[in-house]
Amino acid sequence: MTQTPARQRDAVRTRAEVLAVATEAFADDGYSGARIDEIARRTRTTKRMIYYYFGGKEKLYLAVLENAYRGIRQAEQSLHVDEMQPIDALRELAELTYEHHLRNTAFIRLVSIENIHRGKYIRKLESLGDLGKPAVTILDGIIAEGKKQGAFREEVNALDLHLLISSYCVFQVANRYTFGHLFDPDFTTESRQEHMRRFIGDVVVAWATHPTR
Repeated sequence: MTQTPARQRDAVRTRAEVLAVATEAFADDGYSGARIDEIARRTRTTKRMIYYYFGGKEKLYLAVLENAYRGIRQAEQSLHVDEMQPIDALRELAELTYEHHLRNTAFIRLVSIENIHRGKYIRKLESLGDLGKPAVTILDGIIAEGKKQGAFREEVNALDLHLLISSYCVFQVANRYTFGHLFDPDFTTESRQEHMRRFIGDVVVAWATHPTR
């Protein structure tokens, strides 16, 4: 039976709500600790309905992972870097990545959990290639234009830049408590966050443009 438009909208809303709650559940409690019953209770739906939409706990977790990665990819695409000068585009991309990670800490916790599992689940995603390649593609475009203009060093490549940006942005969320207790910075203040946002922009631009010594 074909669903009415109203039912289709309800289904979309329900699925989105389940994804949002499940994201926090898996990020907080890990794959083994998260409970479908609790997710159902918090979304005012049923375990049976969650299984209907997602097909089981593992598939729900995979949907959460995919949705989390799509979030950062969509944010990157929103920049329209082809309309910017390469140095500005690189800085904007680095700072946007920092902001996204700062505002979406569940994403970092999910990534950390998946690495504890040694990528056991993410490798099962059919969309795996679509979740990684766009990050490199956007950097490839920026770098190509930067080299064409003589702004970037010839050694600069997209994978190194992505690794540099990602490692910095992940660290400041994943290690904020241990690092904070050891060295006493308060990562929650606006001044600290603004400093760190500008810092990653400065670092990637300096690395991409500084002559090799």
